[in-house]
Amino acid sequence: MPPFVPLAERIVDAMLASDPRLASDVGEHAYDDRLPDWSADAVAGRVTMLREAAHALAEVETEELPTAERVDHAVLSAVVERELFELTEVRSHEWNPMVHNPAQLLHALLARPFAPADVRLTSLAGRLAAVPDALATARALLADVPRIHAETAAGQYDGAAALLRNQLPALLAEAPGLRRSVEPVAEVAIRELTGFAERLRAGLRDDAEPGRDPRLGRRLWEARLWHTLDTELSAGEVLDRAWANLDRVTEEIRAAAVELVGGPASDDAVRQALRLLADEHPDATSIVPLARQTLDEATDFVADAELVSLVDDPCVIREMPEHDRGVAVAYCDPPGPLETADVPTFYCIAPAPVDWSAARVESFYREYNNHMIRNLTVHEAMPGHFLQLAHARRYRGSSRVRALGHSGPFVEGWAVYAEQVMAERGFGGLAVRLQQLKMQLRMTINALLDQLVHCEGMTEADGMALMTGRGFQEEGEAAGKWRRALLTSTQLSTYFVGYTQVAEIAARRPGGVSIREWHDAMLAHGSPPPRHLPVLLGLTA
Repeated sequence: MPPFVPLAERIVDAMLASDPRLASDVGEHAYDDRLPDWSADAVAGRVTMLREAAHALAEVETEELPTAERVDHAVLSAVVERELFELTEVRSHEWNPMVHNPAQLLHALLARPFAPADVRLTSLAGRLAAVPDALATARALLADVPRIHAETAAGQYDGAAALLRNQLPALLAEAPGLRRSVEPVAEVAIRELTGFAERLRAGLRDDAEPGRDPRLGRRLWEARLWHTLDTELSAGEVLDRAWANLDRVTEEIRAAAVELVGGPASDDAVRQALRLLADEHPDATSIVPLARQTLDEATDFVADAELVSLVDDPCVIREMPEHDRGVAVAYCDPPGPLETADVPTFYCIAPAPVDWSAARVESFYREYNNHMIRNLTVHEAMPGHFLQLAHARRYRGSSRVRALGHSGPFVEGWAVYAEQVMAERGFGGLAVRLQQLKMQLRMTINALLDQLVHCEGMTEADGMALMTGRGFQEEGEAAGKWRRALLTSTQLSTYFVGYTQVAEIAARRPGGVSIREWHDAMLAHGSPPPRHLPVLLGLTA
């Protein structure tokens, strides 16, 4: 029987060495001069490595392991199997051009000062020099690209070129001696990235082939859902629970709306209340400053209410870089759990797209009104993603498994649960409570959309009707979410499923334990799949 911890460390090492993107995400800098290699030989090598890892893990006798290591074994086994599934079944590197965009790996070196400028620039030069070969591999591999993926990727590749034009000069100014080695490869990389975007747009001509359907289909989607959620819930159970939750939250938001506008508890009352709140909204110039203000408000509220222990880590709020736009309106970009430098978390918000009509832009900011931004800041930052992931980085186990075993359902589930806790305790008053209930509806509809789009062929008209009708969403938000449902698969289900699991665990707080103590305990184990949290917390089944 192989000892688990040395085996786990060898597998972690092999996975990090084979995937520079994974290494960058978790804060391992040994591969900062590399880009992912998606060539057939490299992918075959990764598949072989992962199959050997799965076989070795299956031989471990877990009964004798300490509780934390039994969880680590399950987490690592799930990570290995998920990566195998992605490489051999989904194979998105063969049809999704966004997979090949190096922008995030370039941005990681440009934006975060984890090392002196000369160190980061030396690594950056290696990555820039690898861009031509990486994009040549992409051109050779990509076939039958879905139209919506090509459209989105074209803008993101342009954003990658703009990233280098706009941010590289400032970093070079800190280490001018490296100009001769960095600027030539940067110029080539910019040309390659721009040319790749042009190539994608050329394939979008009206007479061009339409590309594959972006919908995965039931067989592949359900398999991916199983790997994404790491739960025993079936797709059918997720759908049934989501419809039931939609009905429950609809009654709650109707009752809350009456508190603001009076009259009977109806959908009309909800729309009237939400219209009043939407009148108070930011614009392209004020949305980021408003988020900064709300972060201060939320931090003070969490401290005063003693909801969870705070950290002194920095959180920087800024406009979302162009290379990341087109999928979500906001995201939290934290340092990886293996990062040792004192670097910030980025909470990024995308303004309305510049090519939208004035009416759609107005709709966008009415959706992301002043009160919704408060709720969004709770989700993305305090006490949501920023605070939860900061606690997760402080976890130290016997191996680095939890650094790789980042559970989307736990991370998103905690953030949605945090919204509920803050609203129930009065953060932002009735206005934020109404927005949080609207977000509960959105979260639930996310899970419905995810499955109905990919498995049952839901039309855009039906999807928009569900979001703007049952979800009370503005047209601009619904249009963006429809695109996201086609661009992604199974991620939209993590909010609802994760929230229900996290909320159930939170409700099992033992008597005599304060809410802050319990929340701290829930956040003290990294970001494991929620099904492992009860045993880590010492709860009985």
